Amino acid sequence: MKRALIACRTGMGSSMMLKIKIDQVVKKNGLPIKAEHGTLDDVKSFNGDLLITMSDVAEEYKDKAPYVIGINNLMDKEEIETKLNKFLSEVDA
Repeated sequence: MKRALIACRTGMGSSMMLKIKIDQVVKKNGLPIKAEHGTLDDVKSFNGDLLITMSDVAEEYKDKAPYVIGINNLMDKEEIETKLNKFLSEVDA
């Protein structure tokens, strides 16, 4: 089971919506990912496998987590599914 931190700058609106969508995609596809919600300040102490955030902040955090996914449209479950599957194929390769 991979651990993912879903975070945005404040840990309120966008990351909570994104976590809900990620949980839906994970459940529907049976993906081995456990999502946790937080802020970007939590990245320092997060001991997991994956940071998922909005694409506008993903680039600045790419060296602060083992793997970073930037989401362009937090309502797009297809984008989320594609990027989660890419992550799983790369880390399990």
